[in-house]
Amino acid sequence: MNEAARKGVSARSPHAIDAYVGERLRLRRTLLGMSQEALGDELNLSFQQVQKYELGRNRISASKLFEVSRILAIEPGEFFAGFDQITASPLPPVDDESAKIASMVARISDTRVRAQIRSFIDSLSTTDRKAG
Repeated sequence: MNEAARKGVSARSPHAIDAYVGERLRLRRTLLGMSQEALGDELNLSFQQVQKYELGRNRISASKLFEVSRILAIEPGEFFAGFDQITASPLPPVDDESAKIASMVARISDTRVRAQIRSFIDSLSTTDRKAG
């Protein structure tokens, strides 16, 4: 029996850390308003390869992760931030609409306005939980 089978993980499913790093990469890229194609061009990769990294299907090497962090203006360690707090599964994927909203809010320079938006969204999500 191979190691993946012993751990109860499909040999084809991404490892939790690869999926987590990929999701963090996708979130940061989206927040900056950068397409997979544009990031791929910067890295001399196809957009499909960037997509595989983001989905955790392919592992990203340390050197490539360092290069990505430089392009996305983020510390390499930020791709792993919070992973140790996750139990058995990675964060749920961020849908495109949520990523678009996060990107728009991130472009608002007035911190008071961003705080008001966050408070408004929090009140809506609290209302949804009570109704459900």
